[in-house]
Amino acid sequence: QVQIRESGGGSVQPGGSLRLSCAASGITDRSYCIGWLRQGAGTQREGVAIIAFNGAEGYADSVKGRFTISVSTDNADDSVTVEMKGLKPEHTGMYYCAARRCALSWRRGAWYAHIPPAREFDYWGEGTPVTVSS
Repeated sequence: QVQIRESGGGSVQPGGSLRLSCAASGITDRSYCIGWLRQGAGTQREGVAIIAFNGAEGYADSVKGRFTISVSTDNADDSVTVEMKGLKPEHTGMYYCAARRCALSWRRGAWYAHIPPAREFDYWGEGTPVTVSS
């Protein structure tokens, strides 16, 4: 049984930083990717970053250069962290960790993970809130 738990949300001023963590257990199929998705007020969930167990990453254009995703499989649970820097008010929302099979492509000598629509994710956490406000 796959279980996903998020932590690390909170309030921060514009320009500040936050670190979100996702603990995932039960993902035995290592072709899966784990991603972070954001849902703002009145908007649909949209992917912001995703990572495969082989380290392939993918980012939404709106967060490139600001967000960094990483994965660790050292412990009993898989852990996916996203470091968020230079936050803006538009980054406010509920952040969800979710998993689905990866869609990878080879580009310029490296693997790249595509971010699919939210409806294509199989497993979800309950979310953690992020507020960026002065």
